[in-house]
Amino acid sequence: QVQLVESGGGLVQAGASRRLSCVASGRTSNIHTMGWFRQAPGKEREFVATVSWSGGSTYYADSVKGRFTISRDNAKNTVYLQMNSLKPTDTAVYYCAAQLPFTTNWQYWGQGTLVTVAS
Repeated sequence: QVQLVESGGGLVQAGASRRLSCVASGRTSNIHTMGWFRQAPGKEREFVATVSWSGGSTYYADSVKGRFTISRDNAKNTVYLQMNSLKPTDTAVYYCAAQLPFTTNWQYWGQGTLVTVAS
């Protein structure tokens, strides 16, 4: 099992920056990929970014490309999401997720952290 705990959410002004953190515990050696997803009020959860746990390869949704940066610190079992130039449309609950090797599903999820961007 893997446990994920996010932090760093809060209220920010449009144009500001915010960094989210996700600490993984448990069988972290099983993790292949880490990702961030978000769910805005009244909308479905959507993909934001992923990073491979070993090699650091990253992938972003078009809506955040160039503004958000995902990174990981294996020594701390932590994944970060640096969010710059935030927009009101970035308002959402942000979830961290972990994926095991040879699967397409996301097996583990955190509880989420709310980011509210005020205009």
